[in-house]
Amino acid sequence: SWRSKPRMYLRGDGGLPRRLMSMGEDFSSVPSPIDWGQWTPDMRATLMFIRDGNEVLLMRKLRGIGAGKINAPGGKIEPGETPLEGAIRETQEELLVTPLEPRKMGELFFAMSDLPDIFVHVFMAKAFSGKAGETEEALPRWTRISEIPYDMMWEDDEHWLPRMLEGETFRGYFYFESERIRWMNVDWGAGFNG
Repeated sequence: SWRSKPRMYLRGDGGLPRRLMSMGEDFSSVPSPIDWGQWTPDMRATLMFIRDGNEVLLMRKLRGIGAGKINAPGGKIEPGETPLEGAIRETQEELLVTPLEPRKMGELFFAMSDLPDIFVHVFMAKAFSGKAGETEEALPRWTRISEIPYDMMWEDDEHWLPRMLEGETFRGYFYFESERIRWMNVDWGAGFNG
């Protein structure tokens, strides 16, 4: 189980200065508490954002990690699947639509205190087939980009999603304690094949 994995990638005692606890803090001058070179994820997953003009297809997640939160469709990559195949499958399963010509936009590295550590491939499509529908896993929610409910989402989303929706590629590194960011860094202009 992921809980039994030793957390060898924490630098020092893992403690962070209290001043890092507030959002809006500039983390650029603070060393990461995670040794990202030694870090390995417990899970590999995907997110798929479908943008249609000034709207993006989001969902209220009904089960699993992040249940109750607003997010994009996505989930664990199955054995033998590529990240893109997993992203398309998860979108079909969760919202009954198929993204067309998705493009890889980002990678997210999540070191978590209370959940499995996750590496996420982020994709975006500007076209799709089918009609978004409710499933046992999710409730679809077309949302104006200017009205994305960041207060109902994972805390990291507001730090990368707006620029990603405008077409910027990125790599984001986040250290969470419970559901709060304790350290982060987002590098823009990442290059991805395909």
